[in-house]
Amino acid sequence: MTDVGFIAAAISIGLCALGTGLAQSHIGSAVAGLIAERPEERGLALVLLAIPETLVVLGFVIAIMILFGIGGG
Repeated sequence: MTDVGFIAAAISIGLCALGTGLAQSHIGSAVAGLIAERPEERGLALVLLAIPETLVVLGFVIAIMILFGIGGG
């Protein structure tokens, strides 16, 4: 494996984590307001906070695919 593969895998996880952090910061403040106004919507709030986490999982899977050479020619 060349150094380019390691860099690509690091960028894959890093950018996904950055995007998730930004998304969760905005969603977190909106969810705090939602729970303050309507406490019964707590379940929806947890779902909305969990959705961006799938982006990090996707970045991890892509990094593994890059490191092990799975997929693409």
